Amino acid sequence: MTIANQTGWWDVELETMPGFEMAMRRIYAWFEGAIVDRPPIRFMAHNAFVEDANAAYPSGTLRDRWFDADFQVETYLNSIAGKTFHGETFPVFWPNLGPEVYAAFYGSELIYGEVTAWSKPLIHDWDDVPRLRLDMENTYFRKLDELTQCALERCAGKSLVGFTDLHPGVDCAAAWRDPEQLCIDMIENSERVEQLIEIAINDFETIYDRFDTLLKKHRQLSVSWMGIPSFGRMHIPSCDFSALISPRLFERFCLPVLQREVKTMTHNIFHVDGRGVARHIDMILDVPEVHAIQWVQGVGDDLPIMQWVPFIKKLQKHLPVIVDLNKSELDAFIAEVEPEGIFLWVATENEDEENALLKRIEQWT
Repeated sequence: MTIANQTGWWDVELETMPGFEMAMRRIYAWFEGAIVDRPPIRFMAHNAFVEDANAAYPSGTLRDRWFDADFQVETYLNSIAGKTFHGETFPVFWPNLGPEVYAAFYGSELIYGEVTAWSKPLIHDWDDVPRLRLDMENTYFRKLDELTQCALERCAGKSLVGFTDLHPGVDCAAAWRDPEQLCIDMIENSERVEQLIEIAINDFETIYDRFDTLLKKHRQLSVSWMGIPSFGRMHIPSCDFSALISPRLFERFCLPVLQREVKTMTHNIFHVDGRGVARHIDMILDVPEVHAIQWVQGVGDDLPIMQWVPFIKKLQKHLPVIVDLNKSELDAFIAEVEPEGIFLWVATENEDEENALLKRIEQWT
Protein backbone atom coordinates (compact mmCIF):
# COMPACT_ATOMS: atom_id res chain seq x y z
CA MET A 1 0.00 0.00 0.00
CA THR A 2 1.67 3.16 -1.16
CA ILE A 3 0.42 6.70 -1.64
CA ALA A 4 2.47 7.09 -4.83
CA ASN A 5 0.16 7.94 -7.76
CA GLN A 6 -2.87 7.82 -5.44
CA THR A 7 -3.41 11.57 -5.35
CA GLY A 8 -3.76 12.26 -9.05
CA TRP A 9 -7.54 12.56 -8.85
CA TRP A 10 -7.48 14.57 -5.63
CA ASP A 11 -7.90 18.21 -6.65
CA VAL A 12 -9.53 19.62 -3.52
CA GLU A 13 -7.74 21.91 -1.09
CA LEU A 14 -8.92 22.06 2.51
CA GLU A 15 -8.52 25.49 4.08
CA THR A 16 -8.79 23.84 7.51
CA MET A 17 -5.90 21.40 6.91
CA PRO A 18 -2.91 22.76 4.99
CA GLY A 19 -0.87 19.67 5.91
CA PHE A 20 -3.32 17.23 4.30
CA GLU A 21 -0.97 15.56 1.80
CA MET A 22 1.82 14.94 4.32
CA ALA A 23 -0.74 13.59 6.81
CA MET A 24 -1.92 11.10 4.20
CA ARG A 25 1.66 10.02 3.56
CA ARG A 26 2.09 9.32 7.26
CA ILE A 27 -1.17 7.32 7.30
CA TYR A 28 -0.15 5.16 4.35
CA ALA A 29 3.29 4.60 5.88
CA TRP A 30 1.63 3.63 9.17
CA PHE A 31 -0.34 0.90 7.40
CA GLU A 32 3.05 -0.53 6.38
CA GLY A 33 4.50 -0.23 9.90
CA ALA A 34 6.81 2.50 8.61
CA ILE A 35 7.46 6.13 9.56
CA VAL A 36 7.89 9.08 7.21
CA ASP A 37 9.14 11.61 9.76
CA ARG A 38 7.17 10.77 12.93
CA PRO A 39 4.34 8.46 13.99
CA PRO A 40 0.84 9.74 13.18
CA ILE A 41 -1.15 11.42 15.92
CA ARG A 42 -4.76 12.51 16.07
CA PHE A 43 -5.97 15.20 18.46
CA MET A 44 -9.50 14.70 19.70
CA ALA A 45 -10.29 17.88 21.56
CA HIS A 46 -13.56 18.01 23.46
CA ASN A 47 -15.97 20.25 21.56
CA ALA A 48 -18.22 22.13 23.99
CA PHE A 49 -19.86 24.06 21.16
CA VAL A 50 -21.64 20.98 19.90
CA GLU A 51 -23.12 20.32 23.34
CA ASP A 52 -24.22 23.94 23.64
CA ALA A 53 -25.84 23.83 20.20
CA ASN A 54 -27.65 20.59 20.99
CA ALA A 55 -28.98 22.03 24.25
CA ALA A 56 -30.37 25.01 22.34
CA TYR A 57 -32.19 22.93 19.72
CA PRO A 58 -35.79 24.19 19.49
CA SER A 59 -37.47 20.75 19.65
CA GLY A 60 -37.48 18.64 22.78
CA THR A 61 -37.71 15.50 20.65
CA LEU A 62 -34.24 14.00 20.28
CA ARG A 63 -35.08 12.26 17.03
CA ASP A 64 -35.94 15.64 15.47
CA ARG A 65 -32.48 16.90 16.31
CA TRP A 66 -30.73 13.86 14.86
CA PHE A 67 -32.82 14.06 11.67
CA ASP A 68 -32.39 17.80 11.08
CA ALA A 69 -29.81 17.80 8.27
CA ASP A 70 -29.38 21.57 8.14
CA PHE A 71 -28.87 21.74 11.90
CA GLN A 72 -26.38 18.87 11.96
CA VAL A 73 -24.25 20.29 9.14
CA GLU A 74 -24.45 23.86 10.47
CA THR A 75 -23.46 22.73 13.96
CA TYR A 76 -20.48 20.86 12.53
CA LEU A 77 -19.36 23.81 10.40
CA ASN A 78 -19.63 26.15 13.39
CA SER A 79 -17.50 23.73 15.42
CA ILE A 80 -14.62 23.89 12.89
CA ALA A 81 -14.91 27.59 11.99
CA GLY A 82 -11.52 29.30 12.23
CA LYS A 83 -9.84 26.07 13.25
CA THR A 84 -6.69 24.57 11.76
CA PHE A 85 -6.40 20.79 11.99
CA HIS A 86 -2.98 19.54 13.10
CA GLY A 87 -1.25 16.23 12.86
CA GLU A 88 -3.43 13.48 11.43
CA THR A 89 -6.65 15.03 12.70
CA PHE A 90 -8.78 15.21 9.57
CA PRO A 91 -11.89 17.39 9.39
CA VAL A 92 -14.69 14.94 8.61
CA PHE A 93 -18.44 15.34 8.59
CA TRP A 94 -19.88 11.85 8.82
CA PRO A 95 -23.64 11.38 8.49
CA ASN A 96 -24.65 9.70 11.72
CA LEU A 97 -27.98 8.17 12.69
CA GLY A 98 -26.53 5.88 15.34
CA PRO A 99 -24.42 2.71 15.42
CA GLU A 100 -27.36 0.36 14.74
CA VAL A 101 -28.66 2.13 11.64
CA TYR A 102 -27.70 -0.90 9.54
CA ALA A 103 -30.39 -2.88 11.35
CA ALA A 104 -32.86 -0.08 10.61
CA PHE A 105 -32.33 -0.53 6.86
CA TYR A 106 -34.37 -3.74 7.29
CA GLY A 107 -37.21 -2.33 9.37
CA SER A 108 -35.91 -1.87 12.91
CA GLU A 109 -36.98 1.25 14.76
CA LEU A 110 -34.21 3.30 16.35
CA ILE A 111 -34.63 5.00 19.74
CA TYR A 112 -32.57 8.15 20.13
CA GLY A 113 -30.64 9.41 23.15
CA GLU A 114 -28.34 12.41 23.54
CA VAL A 115 -25.24 10.86 21.97
CA THR A 116 -26.28 7.47 20.62
CA ALA A 117 -29.23 5.41 19.41
CA TRP A 118 -30.27 1.81 19.79
CA SER A 119 -32.53 -0.57 17.91
CA LYS A 120 -35.77 -2.00 19.26
CA PRO A 121 -35.67 -5.79 18.78
CA LEU A 122 -37.51 -6.71 15.61
CA ILE A 123 -37.39 -10.53 15.58
CA HIS A 124 -39.39 -11.78 18.57
CA ASP A 125 -40.13 -15.14 17.00
CA TRP A 126 -38.32 -17.06 14.27
CA ASP A 127 -41.49 -16.75 12.16
CA ASP A 128 -40.71 -13.01 12.02
CA VAL A 129 -37.52 -13.57 10.01
CA PRO A 130 -39.20 -13.42 6.56
CA ARG A 131 -40.16 -9.81 7.28
CA LEU A 132 -36.48 -8.82 7.05
CA ARG A 133 -36.10 -7.09 3.70
CA LEU A 134 -33.53 -4.50 2.76
CA ASP A 135 -35.32 -1.25 1.91
CA MET A 136 -32.93 1.27 0.39
CA GLU A 137 -35.72 3.84 0.16
CA ASN A 138 -36.76 3.76 3.81
CA THR A 139 -36.65 6.70 6.21
CA TYR A 140 -33.11 6.03 7.41
CA PHE A 141 -31.58 5.65 3.96
CA ARG A 142 -33.31 8.79 2.71
CA LYS A 143 -32.14 10.78 5.71
CA LEU A 144 -28.53 9.61 5.29
CA ASP A 145 -28.70 10.66 1.65
CA GLU A 146 -30.02 14.07 2.72
CA LEU A 147 -27.32 14.49 5.37
CA THR A 148 -24.64 13.53 2.85
CA GLN A 149 -25.91 15.81 0.08
CA CYS A 150 -26.27 18.73 2.48
CA ALA A 151 -22.71 18.23 3.73
CA LEU A 152 -21.29 17.87 0.20
CA GLU A 153 -22.83 21.20 -0.74
CA ARG A 154 -21.83 23.12 2.37
CA CYS A 155 -18.51 21.59 3.43
CA ALA A 156 -16.70 22.05 0.11
CA GLY A 157 -13.14 23.27 0.67
CA LYS A 158 -13.49 22.99 4.44
CA SER A 159 -14.01 19.35 5.28
CA LEU A 160 -14.14 15.80 4.02
CA VAL A 161 -17.55 14.13 3.96
CA GLY A 162 -17.73 10.53 5.10
CA PHE A 163 -20.21 7.67 5.26
CA THR A 164 -22.22 6.34 8.17
CA ASP A 165 -21.24 3.70 10.72
CA LEU A 166 -21.97 0.24 9.27
CA HIS A 167 -22.35 -2.82 11.53
CA PRO A 168 -23.44 -5.78 9.43
CA GLY A 169 -23.36 -9.42 10.42
CA VAL A 170 -23.51 -10.53 14.04
CA ASP A 171 -23.89 -7.06 15.58
CA CYS A 172 -26.84 -6.45 13.26
CA ALA A 173 -28.37 -9.83 14.14
CA ALA A 174 -28.02 -8.95 17.84
CA ALA A 175 -29.83 -5.66 17.24
CA TRP A 176 -32.70 -7.48 15.54
CA ARG A 177 -32.97 -10.26 18.10
CA ASP A 178 -31.61 -8.64 21.33
CA PRO A 179 -28.05 -9.45 22.44
CA GLU A 180 -29.00 -11.54 25.48
CA GLN A 181 -31.49 -13.56 23.48
CA LEU A 182 -28.96 -14.10 20.68
CA CYS A 183 -26.53 -15.61 23.20
CA ILE A 184 -29.18 -18.15 24.16
CA ASP A 185 -30.05 -18.75 20.52
CA MET A 186 -26.45 -19.60 19.68
CA ILE A 187 -26.75 -22.57 22.01
CA GLU A 188 -30.37 -23.58 21.46
CA ASN A 189 -31.05 -22.56 17.84
CA SER A 190 -27.65 -22.38 16.18
CA GLU A 191 -28.91 -23.02 12.63
CA ARG A 192 -31.52 -20.27 12.98
CA VAL A 193 -28.79 -17.90 14.14
CA GLU A 194 -26.68 -18.73 11.09
CA GLN A 195 -29.66 -17.96 8.85
CA LEU A 196 -30.21 -14.64 10.62
CA ILE A 197 -26.55 -13.69 10.34
CA GLU A 198 -26.57 -14.58 6.64
CA ILE A 199 -29.37 -12.06 6.06
CA ALA A 200 -27.40 -9.48 8.05
CA ILE A 201 -24.26 -9.84 5.88
CA ASN A 202 -25.66 -10.76 2.48
CA ASP A 203 -26.40 -7.18 1.37
CA PHE A 204 -23.33 -5.55 2.91
CA GLU A 205 -21.54 -4.91 -0.40
CA THR A 206 -24.70 -3.40 -1.90
CA ILE A 207 -25.15 -1.07 1.07
CA TYR A 208 -21.48 -0.09 1.26
CA ASP A 209 -21.33 0.56 -2.48
CA ARG A 210 -24.32 2.88 -2.32
CA PHE A 211 -22.46 5.27 -0.02
CA ASP A 212 -19.05 4.72 -1.61
CA THR A 213 -20.38 5.47 -5.10
CA LEU A 214 -22.08 8.66 -3.96
CA LEU A 215 -18.96 9.98 -2.27
CA LYS A 216 -16.60 8.96 -5.08
CA LYS A 217 -18.90 10.75 -7.53
CA HIS A 218 -18.12 13.93 -5.60
CA ARG A 219 -14.38 13.14 -5.52
CA GLN A 220 -14.40 12.39 -1.79
CA LEU A 221 -12.03 10.06 0.00
CA SER A 222 -13.34 6.99 1.82
CA VAL A 223 -13.70 7.87 5.51
CA SER A 224 -16.13 7.24 8.36
CA TRP A 225 -16.39 7.85 12.10
CA MET A 226 -12.78 6.90 12.81
CA GLY A 227 -11.56 9.86 10.77
CA ILE A 228 -8.82 7.97 8.87
CA PRO A 229 -9.23 8.48 5.12
CA SER A 230 -8.29 6.16 2.28
CA PHE A 231 -7.96 6.86 -1.42
CA GLY A 232 -9.51 3.41 -1.94
CA ARG A 233 -12.21 1.76 0.18
CA MET A 234 -12.03 2.22 3.95
CA HIS A 235 -14.00 0.01 6.33
CA ILE A 236 -14.15 -0.37 10.12
CA PRO A 237 -15.15 -3.97 10.87
CA SER A 238 -16.12 -4.79 14.44
CA CYS A 239 -18.08 -7.26 16.50
CA ASP A 240 -18.91 -5.68 19.84
CA PHE A 241 -21.38 -8.49 20.55
CA SER A 242 -18.45 -10.93 20.71
CA ALA A 243 -17.57 -9.61 24.18
CA LEU A 244 -20.48 -11.77 25.38
CA ILE A 245 -19.39 -15.09 23.88
CA SER A 246 -16.60 -17.65 23.97
CA PRO A 247 -13.84 -18.05 21.38
CA ARG A 248 -15.53 -21.25 20.22
CA LEU A 249 -18.74 -19.37 19.40
CA PHE A 250 -16.76 -16.50 17.87
CA GLU A 251 -15.04 -18.94 15.53
CA ARG A 252 -18.33 -20.44 14.42
CA PHE A 253 -20.55 -17.37 14.09
CA CYS A 254 -18.37 -14.26 13.88
CA LEU A 255 -15.16 -15.20 12.10
CA PRO A 256 -16.81 -16.29 8.81
CA VAL A 257 -18.69 -12.98 8.66
CA LEU A 258 -15.52 -10.99 9.28
CA GLN A 259 -13.71 -12.86 6.51
CA ARG A 260 -16.48 -11.94 4.05
CA GLU A 261 -16.89 -8.37 5.27
CA VAL A 262 -13.28 -7.32 4.62
CA LYS A 263 -12.67 -8.95 1.23
CA THR A 264 -13.22 -6.01 -1.13
CA MET A 265 -11.75 -3.23 0.97
CA THR A 266 -8.47 -1.38 0.48
CA HIS A 267 -8.08 -0.67 4.19
CA ASN A 268 -9.77 -2.43 7.13
CA ILE A 269 -9.18 -1.23 10.68
CA PHE A 270 -10.77 -3.62 13.18
CA HIS A 271 -12.36 -1.89 16.18
CA VAL A 272 -11.48 -3.96 19.28
CA ASP A 273 -13.85 -2.63 21.93
CA GLY A 274 -12.33 -3.70 25.24
CA ARG A 275 -11.07 -6.83 26.95
CA GLY A 276 -14.17 -8.88 26.07
CA VAL A 277 -13.57 -8.56 22.34
CA ALA A 278 -9.81 -8.89 22.89
CA ARG A 279 -10.21 -12.53 23.93
CA HIS A 280 -10.72 -13.27 20.22
CA ILE A 281 -7.71 -11.27 19.02
CA ASP A 282 -5.67 -14.22 17.71
CA MET A 283 -8.42 -15.15 15.25
CA ILE A 284 -8.85 -11.51 14.21
CA LEU A 285 -5.12 -11.12 13.59
CA ASP A 286 -5.16 -14.21 11.38
CA VAL A 287 -7.50 -12.58 8.84
CA PRO A 288 -5.13 -11.29 6.11
CA GLU A 289 -7.44 -8.46 5.03
CA VAL A 290 -7.47 -6.89 8.50
CA HIS A 291 -4.82 -4.23 8.02
CA ALA A 292 -4.78 -2.51 11.43
CA ILE A 293 -6.31 -2.62 14.91
CA GLN A 294 -7.96 0.10 16.94
CA TRP A 295 -7.54 -0.77 20.60
CA VAL A 296 -10.16 0.67 22.96
CA GLN A 297 -9.15 -0.20 26.52
CA GLY A 298 -12.32 1.01 28.20
CA VAL A 299 -12.77 2.97 31.43
CA GLY A 300 -12.67 2.35 35.18
CA ASP A 301 -10.36 -0.56 36.01
CA ASP A 302 -9.26 -0.71 32.37
CA LEU A 303 -7.41 2.58 32.84
CA PRO A 304 -4.59 3.64 32.71
CA ILE A 305 -3.08 2.62 29.38
CA MET A 306 0.20 1.32 30.81
CA GLN A 307 -1.39 -1.94 32.02
CA TRP A 308 -2.11 -2.73 28.35
CA VAL A 309 1.43 -2.20 27.07
CA PRO A 310 2.17 -5.97 26.79
CA PHE A 311 -1.03 -6.45 24.80
CA ILE A 312 -0.25 -3.47 22.57
CA LYS A 313 3.23 -4.84 21.91
CA LYS A 314 1.68 -8.15 20.90
CA LEU A 315 -0.59 -6.37 18.44
CA GLN A 316 2.33 -4.31 17.17
CA LYS A 317 4.23 -7.47 16.17
CA HIS A 318 1.40 -8.33 13.77
CA LEU A 319 -0.34 -5.14 12.66
CA PRO A 320 -0.36 -1.36 13.05
CA VAL A 321 -2.39 -0.29 16.06
CA ILE A 322 -4.29 2.81 17.20
CA VAL A 323 -3.79 3.67 20.86
CA ASP A 324 -5.97 6.20 22.69
CA LEU A 325 -4.25 7.68 25.73
CA ASN A 326 -4.30 10.64 28.06
CA LYS A 327 -1.64 13.27 27.40
CA SER A 328 -0.31 12.75 30.94
CA GLU A 329 0.49 9.13 29.95
CA LEU A 330 2.44 10.01 26.82
CA ASP A 331 5.98 10.10 28.23
CA ALA A 332 5.60 6.81 30.09
CA PHE A 333 4.04 5.15 27.05
CA ILE A 334 6.66 6.17 24.50
CA ALA A 335 9.43 5.19 26.91
CA GLU A 336 8.12 1.59 26.80
CA VAL A 337 6.89 1.19 23.21
CA GLU A 338 8.63 1.42 19.85
CA PRO A 339 7.07 4.00 17.50
CA GLU A 340 6.74 1.85 14.36
CA GLY A 341 3.13 0.95 13.68
CA ILE A 342 1.68 3.13 16.45
CA PHE A 343 -0.99 5.75 15.75
CA LEU A 344 -1.65 7.89 18.84
CA TRP A 345 -5.00 9.46 19.70
CA VAL A 346 -4.66 12.15 22.37
CA ALA A 347 -7.31 14.60 23.60
CA THR A 348 -6.12 18.21 23.75
CA GLU A 349 -7.54 21.53 24.83
CA ASN A 350 -5.86 23.95 22.41
CA GLU A 351 -3.36 24.38 19.57
CA ASP A 352 -0.46 25.12 21.93
CA GLU A 353 -0.86 21.66 23.48
CA GLU A 354 -1.04 20.10 20.04
CA ASN A 355 2.13 21.81 18.86
CA ALA A 356 3.96 20.75 22.01
CA LEU A 357 2.84 17.12 21.54
CA LEU A 358 3.93 17.16 17.91
CA LYS A 359 7.41 18.27 18.95
CA ARG A 360 7.48 15.56 21.60
CA ILE A 361 6.66 12.67 19.29
CA GLU A 362 9.11 13.95 16.67
CA GLN A 363 11.74 12.91 19.20
CA TRP A 364 10.22 9.44 19.69
CA THR A 365 12.79 6.95 18.42
